[in-house]
Amino acid sequence: MRDPDGLLARAGVRGNPDRDQHFLVDDRVLDRLPTYLTEIDADTSHILEIGAGTGALTDRLLEAGDRVTAVERDPALAEFLREEFADEIADGRLILLEGDALDVDLPDFSASVSNLPYGVSSEITFRLLPEKRPLVLMFQMEFAERMVAEPGTSEYGRLSVSTQHYADVELVEPVPKEAFSPPPAVESAVVRAIPRNPDYEVDDEAFFLRFVKALFTQRRKTIRNAIRNTPHISGLDDPDAVVDAADEELLSKRAGAVTPVEFAALASLAADVGFDEHE
Repeated sequence: MRDPDGLLARAGVRGNPDRDQHFLVDDRVLDRLPTYLTEIDADTSHILEIGAGTGALTDRLLEAGDRVTAVERDPALAEFLREEFADEIADGRLILLEGDALDVDLPDFSASVSNLPYGVSSEITFRLLPEKRPLVLMFQMEFAERMVAEPGTSEYGRLSVSTQHYADVELVEPVPKEAFSPPPAVESAVVRAIPRNPDYEVDDEAFFLRFVKALFTQRRKTIRNAIRNTPHISGLDDPDAVVDAADEELLSKRAGAVTPVEFAALASLAADVGFDEHE
């Protein structure tokens, strides 16, 4: 197994916090990350890694899976990876995609294990979640706690509802700053997401997620006022019609106390009565 400090030395790079570069160098954490897939018997035939860096995690994923696709946007690091893993690339076990993970065409992967760049972790996560594949991802602790939060807690919000719409999520491991080089300013955490179908029906997923977003922008207001105040976000033509049709008890709640099931029912009602018929 390649030594993470040795990889950093051979690459001749130092992490740049200004470019969101914090290399995971703790052997124990690196060794554990792939096990969060294997312990749930996930398909490891084609593992996707976003933000390969110097390849410390890539090396371990090659041990755990049949094939790995690694995405790296830094040209110097991508060149180093091509040299360091020349044999694995030559035999087809490693595919290197140089570019931004938000722009490149992602392969048909079976699972993803990634130490994400924190600045774009939300956008990348919501690119991966709809693919309905098992994910093991590193986040800032605060972000991870919001992903797994339950209704009625201070961390519960749009991120919780949107994430849990796609998957069962759990925070499987806190990771200290010292596990990275250079250490980030915040604690980190590993989240595992196992795809699932939600225990509610939504006819229009895009509208449901937009509607949830709208109501959480007014999280201090009652649902009644939040619906009325956010048609510019939700796209509703007639928010008052939604308020008139909705359950009074639900309308008096605030978004932080509304369960995903209740959001889904309210979104379905809003879709039925809140749009002009000609649309």
